[in-house]
Formats: sequence, C-alpha cells, structure tokens
Amino acid sequence: MNKEIFSAVRPAIVLTILFALLLGLVYPLAMTGIGQLLFPNAANGSLVTENGKVIGSAVVGQAFVSDRYFQTRPSAAGKGYDGMSSSGSNLGPTSQALADRVKADVDKRQAEGVAIVPNDLVTASGSGLDPDLSPAAALVQVPRIAKVRGLPQAEVKALVDAAIVLPLAGFLGEPRVNVLALNRSLDRLKVAAIAPAPAGAIAIVPAPAL
Repeated sequence: MNKEIFSAVRPAIVLTILFALLLGLVYPLAMTGIGQLLFPNAANGSLVTENGKVIGSAVVGQAFVSDRYFQTRPSAAGKGYDGMSSSGSNLGPTSQALADRVKADVDKRQAEGVAIVPNDLVTASGSGLDPDLSPAAALVQVPRIAKVRGLPQAEVKALVDAAIVLPLAGFLGEPRVNVLALNRSLDRLKVAAIAPAPAGAIAIVPAPAL
C-alpha cells in the first residue's frame, strides 16, 4: 500500500521541485542576465546621474515644489512621490477630500495667472510616480518660471517644445514631457545665460544637482 501511494505521489513531488527550480531560480536569473546584457540602463532603473551622483530616474517621478522649476503633478504615493508606497488616492468623484484638494490646487494655479488649468496639474496618477507632464501642463508654467529666473518666456517655451516626446509610432500614447529632463535643461539654460563661453570656444556647462 505504501509503495503504491509513494508511486502515485512521486511524480507530483518531482514536478513541484523541478518547476520550483525552473521558474523560481533559472528563469528569473536568465531574464535578469538578458536584461543586463541587452538593456542595462532600463534594467537598473533608468537612473539619471549628475557628476557621478544619482539624482533621479527617468521613469520614476519626484517632487519639484520650487517656483524656479517645472512642478510635477500631485502624488498620492506616501507623502508624495514615495517609491516605496506607489498607489493612487482611491478617492471617488464624490469624495469631499478629493474635491477640496483639487480646488486648492486649481486656486493656486489660477493665482499664478493660469486661466485654464490642465487636468494633470491637479490630479494624481494611478501609480503616484508619474515622471511626465502633458505639454499643456508644462507650457502654463512658463510665465512663472521665466519671471522667477529672469529669463525670456520664449527661451523657456523653446525648452518645453524641444522636450516634447511624441506618441510611439504616432498613435501609441500621448505627447509628454519628462519633468526631470526638462528641469535639468532649465538649469543648463540659466548657467549658460550667466556664464557665456569665450568667443570661438565650445562651452560644456554641467547642470547643477536639483
């Protein structure tokens, strides 16, 4: 009897161990190795470095609150852009807390002179870690940034126009602007404006850390 039971159970035990090793060890290690070999930057988090120091990621948003920078959309992840607490607010359209927060954000933007406030400047993304803004949400911030930094609006607007990433293949996704990349370009513009290169020289001016 015991031999018959063991004979019936043995294939299940062997397959369980085999698939545990295959899917729990071999497959993850293989995918990790392929990712590191073919897409090392993406596999390591698309990190952005400045003078050898990691200052952020191209695919994970971070909070910019200074009036000198393009500001990010609201985030419900932890206390805001907390990579360990990725989530939305889960507040429904009838939530008073959501209505109050959106109204406060709209009032803030209108006080800056924004007549029509883009949705993504007052609503959080589902992940709470969105690194991008719509072009409209970036463009409405141009007058404020230009005023604070003492720059021509046309120069700041040109940065936004140059930073717009179009939909993949022309129709997959929406036009977007990466906020970290845009703010780094903004700092370079400011540095270049106050430290022009000598005539005939090629200036390479690193952006300061954000």
